[in-house]
Amino acid sequence: MKFCFLSSYAHLALDPASDRVSGGAELQVALLARELVKRGHEAVIIGGDIGQRDGMVFDGVITRNGGPFQTGGLADMLRALPRVRSILREARPDYVLILGWTTWLYLLHLRRVVPYRLGFICGLDTEVNGEFRRENPVRGAVFEAGVRGADIRLAMSDYQAEQFARQGLACGMYRNLILPRAASRTAEKTIDLLWIARCQPIKRPHLFLDMVARLPEAKCRMICPREDEALWGEIFERARGLPNLDFIERVPYRDIQAHYDAARIFVNTSSYEGWPNSFIQAGLGGAALLSLDVNPDRLFERFLPGCFAGGDVEKFAGEARALLCSAGMLSSAQHGCERFVAELHDNERNVNAFLDAIE
Repeated sequence: MKFCFLSSYAHLALDPASDRVSGGAELQVALLARELVKRGHEAVIIGGDIGQRDGMVFDGVITRNGGPFQTGGLADMLRALPRVRSILREARPDYVLILGWTTWLYLLHLRRVVPYRLGFICGLDTEVNGEFRRENPVRGAVFEAGVRGADIRLAMSDYQAEQFARQGLACGMYRNLILPRAASRTAEKTIDLLWIARCQPIKRPHLFLDMVARLPEAKCRMICPREDEALWGEIFERARGLPNLDFIERVPYRDIQAHYDAARIFVNTSSYEGWPNSFIQAGLGGAALLSLDVNPDRLFERFLPGCFAGGDVEKFAGEARALLCSAGMLSSAQHGCERFVAELHDNERNVNAFLDAIE
């Protein structure tokens, strides 16, 4: 079978020469494409135009330059549309897959240039529970029409599957794949609190800085790739004034796991997520989890990987202090985080489930 993915920056996660970083969705597209090639399938990633050469091949995955759609602007998307359609005519894929919300889902459903099956993998809970449309009425309506028109829908959690079912839409399950290690795991823990996410309002990086300020005895690290320029500038200025914080703008995919390995606790301050790739990398690194609002499929109750504050900022800081002050509690949480990854995230099993779902 031949698979074609549309993703702005997923090709960068495959390129060993790239030091540019993106989010978990792009990483998952890259990992899935690579795993499909290992199974004997063909995979093509159509990426946004950031000056890369068209047709480069990484780990057997063909990468194509699809034009400037990565900006998210409607004009750039329309400019890229003829090129994307031309690539699809040339590639003639059996499946075209998109992970996360985008107007492309509607455009590719509306007029198909070849008889492919269109698949949508849900990235965020808000894409399927109606919240995205409430916040973005026009774009949300167009996107939801694309979701309904897709031939295949995949959820990342039981909650997302329930939301699809409420709308009368069938779906399969996609569990996040694991990024292979570039180096063996180190046993030394040198960071108390670690925060990693793109600089976006949804990630609420200021809340982590609030915690760092309240726990001056904790050794903290923040990896915050620049995205929202204004917000990043605010975060950078605040971070400079916190002596117990090591601030890093970006780390390439191939090097990021070492930071999880060195952390005692991974901190999440997002207002919402899907199934965070960062939680998986924390488990691989033997870190505990501390989450303010994100608790996919009651992960914290099922596996006890750390502490969930349920949106309570005061409890959030208190739980961080409690974990750091109790070696027994911290060790138990770290083992719980490792356990959820071992039970839910096996690449071979999850790629099998993906193929079963689309077939």
